[in-house]
Amino acid sequence: MLPPELSAALAAVAQVPRLLVTSDFDGTLSPIVSNPADARPLPAAGDALLALAELPDTEVALISGRALRDLRTLSSMPATVHLVGSHGAEFDSGFAHDIDTDLLARITETLSEIAADKPGVTVETKPASVALHVRNASTADGEAALAAAWDAASDWDAHATTGKAVLEFAVISTDKGEALDILRAEHRAGAVVFFGDDVTDEKAFRRLGDADVGVKVGPGDTAAAYRVDAPEGVAAALAHLLSTRGG
Repeated sequence: MLPPELSAALAAVAQVPRLLVTSDFDGTLSPIVSNPADARPLPAAGDALLALAELPDTEVALISGRALRDLRTLSSMPATVHLVGSHGAEFDSGFAHDIDTDLLARITETLSEIAADKPGVTVETKPASVALHVRNASTADGEAALAAAWDAASDWDAHATTGKAVLEFAVISTDKGEALDILRAEHRAGAVVFFGDDVTDEKAFRRLGDADVGVKVGPGDTAAAYRVDAPEGVAAALAHLLSTRGG
């Protein structure tokens, strides 16, 4: 059951003439899983998003830390849902800035060396960044890997982003808040709804105004005004938004 104050906020924002509904993917639409390749949106959440995207004057977007190609594959969303990858840096039209491929290769090599002797530590390469995942490692190995990565990063002109059991280095600027602003302007949205669970989503929450609705998933400090416990709460919120906007 949704918190009454969130139900009321969603019912109010549903009346806005042009609405943008946006969400993170992992931990928000999809539960967190041990193998990132196994992540899939909860059926109820995915169905509600697709239905919202079919409504008049309603735009839907996913803004994820995933590479755009992976987000497209794992979400299975059609073209009616806009996809933005790489923490807001990767749109369908490409990147806004040139990518330093030499630096990207150097970061990849270094992080791979760090992970090589630490079971459960993995490296994920993306078009403009490299992520070090420690979720499946022991506490000791995870802490050692992150410390080594931070030490190595002093020699890199890269943007570091910390998340839940992950440290990512991008060779271009990444900001979910900027992506949200771009989508808002592009679609002339009068209000925005954004769901997110991780620290990287806080940049988007901080861009929201009084007419918008931000929903934090799970525990932790947040700039969002509302909160649900888990992705199942996101599915319920999307269904409520659909029922109030779609009639």
